[in-house]
Amino acid sequence: MAATYRAIQYHQTGPSSVLTLRERERTEPGEGEVRVRIAVAGVNPTDWKARAGGTYGGSLEAWHVPGQDGAGTVDAVGPGAVGLAPGQRVWLWDVAWGRAEGTAQEYVVVPADHAVPLPDAESFDAGASLGIPALTAHRALTSSEQGPARLAPGALAGCTVLVTGGAGAVGHAAIQLARWAGARVVATVSSDAKAALAHAAGAGVVVNYREQDVSTQVRRAAPEGADVIVDVNAAANIAADLAALREGGTIAVYAGSGDEDLAVPVRAAMAKNARLQFLLTYTVTEAQKRDAVAAVGAALADGALRVGEEHGLPLARFPLAETASAHDAVEAGFVGKVLIDVGR
Repeated sequence: MAATYRAIQYHQTGPSSVLTLRERERTEPGEGEVRVRIAVAGVNPTDWKARAGGTYGGSLEAWHVPGQDGAGTVDAVGPGAVGLAPGQRVWLWDVAWGRAEGTAQEYVVVPADHAVPLPDAESFDAGASLGIPALTAHRALTSSEQGPARLAPGALAGCTVLVTGGAGAVGHAAIQLARWAGARVVATVSSDAKAALAHAAGAGVVVNYREQDVSTQVRRAAPEGADVIVDVNAAANIAADLAALREGGTIAVYAGSGDEDLAVPVRAAMAKNARLQFLLTYTVTEAQKRDAVAAVGAALADGALRVGEEHGLPLARFPLAETASAHDAVEAGFVGKVLIDVGR
């Protein structure tokens, strides 16, 4: 009899109550694949949005396991999978994109290039917090046509980066990656508590946009303005973004509620020769994804991507059986990173 393991699955989109804890039979990795025993899984907004019907509609043809991000240990290696060995600690990315298998389960089989070595000095928590947030942040920071395609120490030296929503998961990763690459970082927040998180992440200047004028504060730090703006809410921020942007700068838009429109002040944008770059990490080019994965792995190895409240990213934890509550926490806007303790 095949060994079984626990998995969270759903076959009908809807509220978090559609998530069910089930037993499954373990399968072997195929050509170019590895099987990973998941220790910790990360939860992202796209996880609950897909489950709620934003990606799939109504009934599904097969059971789906949610979760794009996670970290664990390689359990088995399929033929043709090179560079990984049983017992190796790894972090995972884009696991459920285009597939029915995610990280909210004790074992998952993935293409070998979706499992990246996790340095011995880094925790599974850190590994499970990378994926969507860090890869999104990397693409945003490299979206300028004058900038680098891949971040590395010194790659953004002399540049000023404005991160709106500096206390969020993507904002946190953008601050850390920008600092690692040598940029001056300004972050916006909406409260003193969030300001403390952005400072802990490494932002040199933190602006409470409810109390201060963002462009004035950016130009005090960088008189010519921001080279790149990593924006969480362009529909609300576009006027302030353009005021804070330097000539020839780029506004990278990575988030939206799904139903808002963006009204761009045309002449203000023209006057700045502004570049407006929309991005979704799942559908960037293969070269952009390779660069992002490589750079995030290098930053992690350098100790530049740390998690926990002391590093600006509070963690909320849930056992696997309470994955529905984890989804609810993200949907409710938890400030920090929601993790699922999968390993028993």
